[in-house]
Amino acid sequence: MRTFVLLREEDISGVSGVGIVAEVVEFTTGKTVVAWQIPYFSVEVHDTLESVERIHGHGGKTRLVPSAKHPHAPSVSL
Repeated sequence: MRTFVLLREEDISGVSGVGIVAEVVEFTTGKTVVAWQIPYFSVEVHDTLESVERIHGHGGKTRLVPSAKHPHAPSVSL
């Protein structure tokens, strides 16, 4: 399992804002869950991490950052 944050530099849709907009978990099966933070708290399930990047990346304006490498990412403990 790997964890990420979805870091948005520019909000081209005007919906989710900028900064950390979601927490992302990629399971060992490849299934990936996106938990949106603001303003609409919701959850999405994707078949792959790549689909999250393609759908939400907006040409590099939003990127997946490993949680361990971002100082404001929530910590995960199991």
